[in-house]
Amino acid sequence: MNQNRRTFFKQGLAGAIMLGAAPLLRANPDPVKPKSPTKTNPFFLGMAGYTFKNFDLDVTLKTLQRLDVHYLCIKDFHLPLDSNEEQIKAFHAKCAAHNVKGYAVGPIYMKSKEEVDKAFAYAKRVGVKLIVGVPDYELLPYVDKKVKEYDYHYAIHLHGPDIKTYPDATDVWEHTKNLDARIGMCLDIGHDLRNGCDPVADLLKYHTRVFDIHIKDITEPSKAGVSIEFGRGKIDFAAFVRALREVNYTGLCSLEYEKDMEDPFIGIAEAIGYFKAVMDYA
Repeated sequence: MNQNRRTFFKQGLAGAIMLGAAPLLRANPDPVKPKSPTKTNPFFLGMAGYTFKNFDLDVTLKTLQRLDVHYLCIKDFHLPLDSNEEQIKAFHAKCAAHNVKGYAVGPIYMKSKEEVDKAFAYAKRVGVKLIVGVPDYELLPYVDKKVKEYDYHYAIHLHGPDIKTYPDATDVWEHTKNLDARIGMCLDIGHDLRNGCDPVADLLKYHTRVFDIHIKDITEPSKAGVSIEFGRGKIDFAAFVRALREVNYTGLCSLEYEKDMEDPFIGIAEAIGYFKAVMDYA
């Protein structure tokens, strides 16, 4: 092949490469720097211990560490109600090794004065000042007495239409509004929605008695609604986060993930990632 032919093929090949590359170059402009988060939040992200009812404390803490979540609402299957001081000390040491703090105990169901006494004594030994509880209605005057005695906050966990006691935020409010101001609710936004309520409106209405929050997404606002990954259900998380800022909620928003509880880890990671993004940009 003579020099002219070699030059022609080289030029043609180079031209073909450039022509083929041109659309790719146009389709990939200079990367745009993503917007930085502009929101500050007075509240914190945590985890409800019930999420890990099928897993031991080691798995729970390793998961929280990987998710960069630092607060845990302690369930009794991780730290039994009859735990002694040595067991409690070991529990806290294990949490600290994973940069996790147990901020409350519960939910604890209470059907007698003895069970109320046991729960308050347990919280004192554990070293927390927030109990998430579900007392029978007739025990509320006694809970009021114990709150005054211990100077603790007591957050009643609402459960939607599944049980008769405390189905939604309004029910908790009506039963606690005339009691000590340290008695209020753990606002479970999923169960509130499942009872036909608006968790955003209820937060705005009852925020002075909201001491803990369990966050989850739900497929529909009825008893038939079930837990689903965040952003796929009916909870308006952006509106909820804006409401949290509006009322200056300074407590915990703890994920209580109830889908695929035998193998919840992918769903938990998706939910935490989604909520963190909403916290930054809503």
